[in-house]
Amino acid sequence: MRILLCFGTRPEAIKMAPVIHELQKQKIKFEVCVTAQHREMLDQVLKFFEIIPEYDLNIMQPGQSLNSLSSVILGDIDKVLEEVKPDLVLVQGDTTTAFIAALAAFNRNIKIGHIEAGLRTYNKQAPFPEEANRQLLSRIADFHFAPTEKAKRNLLNEAVLEADVFLTSNTIVDALEYGKDVIKSGFENKEIKTIKNNLSPEKKLILVTGHRRENFGEGVEEFCDALLEIAKKEDVELLFPVHLNPQVKNVVYERLSAQPNIILTEPVDYPTMLWLMEECDLIITDSGGIQEEAPSFKKPVLVTRDVSERMEGVEAGFCVLTGTCRSKIVDEAARFLNNPPDFYQTKNPYGDGRAAERIVEILKKNAG
Repeated sequence: MRILLCFGTRPEAIKMAPVIHELQKQKIKFEVCVTAQHREMLDQVLKFFEIIPEYDLNIMQPGQSLNSLSSVILGDIDKVLEEVKPDLVLVQGDTTTAFIAALAAFNRNIKIGHIEAGLRTYNKQAPFPEEANRQLLSRIADFHFAPTEKAKRNLLNEAVLEADVFLTSNTIVDALEYGKDVIKSGFENKEIKTIKNNLSPEKKLILVTGHRRENFGEGVEEFCDALLEIAKKEDVELLFPVHLNPQVKNVVYERLSAQPNIILTEPVDYPTMLWLMEECDLIITDSGGIQEEAPSFKKPVLVTRDVSERMEGVEAGFCVLTGTCRSKIVDEAARFLNNPPDFYQTKNPYGDGRAAERIVEILKKNAG
């Protein structure tokens, strides 16, 4: 069995890393192809997890549209498939890289394994284009690795054959456990040291991120208004690693840079983000990955989206959907900060740290 793993963004790399490590452990032949849909953020993760791709397509260009990005990925991946001739292509999640790499494999009649299959909002515009990507991918994949029971049920309800759906839990929890062990061993980088020096230990720390396309425009503006309202409290401090997309970055810096207790930074690397989740009191985000990671840190999350494909965290009490509504964000932030929840006995609903092991065992049994 010859496997090609294709990914292009930082979240994909984080979630693929445990599978790569497990394949190495079991001495199964594989190669890695990255599109570098996120260049700098991807490279940080590759370095942390000690992954060296055999193929780096480096396709990202400034101002690139989804269509031009897709066409470049399709052409370049096809050349890699011609050279590698894999028996199976593994993709992760719902990015343009994941869907187009799977499509290229399908067009060559190569088996496709989809890690983190079955997540759904059933709203094509939220998130855009991810919801369409993952639904389309489910139509052509051969192995559907569902992270939760809810994701598995979604696939079965869509008439995916039960024999092709495998409940594995989410590899992000595997990656998280690896990262926490590295940090506990004494790991500290310049970024963590700098942030430590800029934070006030006596204040409650709120970690903020935001990047979803459906929130561009008025959504980002109202979101910033909410942060300004929260920042009026003297006993809080907000740290916001700002996404590089100009439709986020320009608005955020224009509206928030003058507020003394809102610290704006460049995007932080993966270990720094883990450290921040450990240190913070509350998270405000539209990130799917953080929704899955925060329960392991027992931290509450305000999800600045109207819908989520990760409702397990909401049902367990870790997450609250607020959208970008200023009043909802402000009210829920006050509730969590004034009455911190006790999640000590509540397990992470997204995984147990053994997803990669299950995925590789399934492939050995069924794809050989």
